[in-house]
Amino acid sequence: MNAPHIPAQSQDAMPAHEYKMDPAPDYAPRHPGADKLKDKVALITGGDSGIGRAVSVLFAREGAKIAIAYLEEDRDAEETKRLVEAEGGECLLIPGDLGAKAHCEATVQKVIDTYGQLDVLINNGAQQWLDEDFAALDEDKIDRMMASNVKAYMFTTQAALPHLKEGAAIVNTSSVNAFAGMGSLITYSTTRGASLAFSRSLAGNLADKGIRVNSVAPGPIWTPFIPGTMPADKVEDFGTQTPMGRAGQPWEVATAFLFLASDDGNYFTGQTLHPNGGMVVGA
Repeated sequence: MNAPHIPAQSQDAMPAHEYKMDPAPDYAPRHPGADKLKDKVALITGGDSGIGRAVSVLFAREGAKIAIAYLEEDRDAEETKRLVEAEGGECLLIPGDLGAKAHCEATVQKVIDTYGQLDVLINNGAQQWLDEDFAALDEDKIDRMMASNVKAYMFTTQAALPHLKEGAAIVNTSSVNAFAGMGSLITYSTTRGASLAFSRSLAGNLADKGIRVNSVAPGPIWTPFIPGTMPADKVEDFGTQTPMGRAGQPWEVATAFLFLASDDGNYFTGQTLHPNGGMVVGA
């Protein structure tokens, strides 16, 4: 796959916006659907853009009804809804702050009220900032990132569990930084380590209920995180440090989520998949 040139750019927002990115991230599924999620309902947090958009569209192609929880990026979310519906799927948009437990409970209840069931939970929504100077880490940003990247996963899962039946799947987004660390992303890497430990621990807790829990740990992927986090000059040619010499695209990560959410991953729980362009890390 030829890597598109990524020009210098940045956005003064977190979450940032996909519609402002150049080039646009590639979310599009590559293969016809095979009904791997037929008659399933999936709740995808952070499903408005980036990896979440790619997962939403792929799951819709595979027959799932989609609910997208996101913070406030309405334009991106409406575009993802359009893409899901173009696949013949249904899409429910639920804006709001998942760092608040009451909103997580309301979000799950809205899914149940709309679709009558919940079969797949994708905990993917997150925020990220650079924080190279550990001594100067901003308390408010730490609290916001912990709420978004850790508490939201736990609160949404708590709300979902009464509705998840045997055969259900939970997939949490982690990161290569949970394994390799990143000196300029201390807080973010810490939260992704937490989501990894959460996945492994919850998998053991729910195994006897027949609910599988796994995680996906992407490497450098071209998503709104990048222009929303990095200075413009560091965004240029993002991802070229990987063995494959390029950033990954969201569609290349979505397939890992599909594998773990569908019966293809039926003997996987407590595991992590690593779409990272060849960066070898501890499993």
